Amino acid sequence: MATQTSVITRDLDKLTASTGNIYETVAIISQRAKQIAVNLKEELNAKLAEFATTVDNLEEIFENREQIEISKFYERMPKPTTIATEEFLEGKLKFRMRDENETPEAQ
Repeated sequence: MATQTSVITRDLDKLTASTGNIYETVAIISQRAKQIAVNLKEELNAKLAEFATTVDNLEEIFENREQIEISKFYERMPKPTTIATEEFLEGKLKFRMRDENETPEAQ
């Protein structure tokens, strides 16, 4: 069984093909990674909220097998930066460059 490594060498020419600039590419990928991370965190918190108790007594709190499995599932998922990079390379991300005269609020 081959294990998947977390470090992958990327071709800079492929990364900069649509932007022409590695810094713009990194900015786009990082914005998408932030979106993915927020979505995953909200999803995980919603699933774990089902197990939340209002009891403050430590003796009454016990480990829940389902809760542990859900947490392990999210830990094994690819990192948001990896997902965002793959989406970018596959052309699944839509982005536009801001005009020089355009302010961030105008978007």
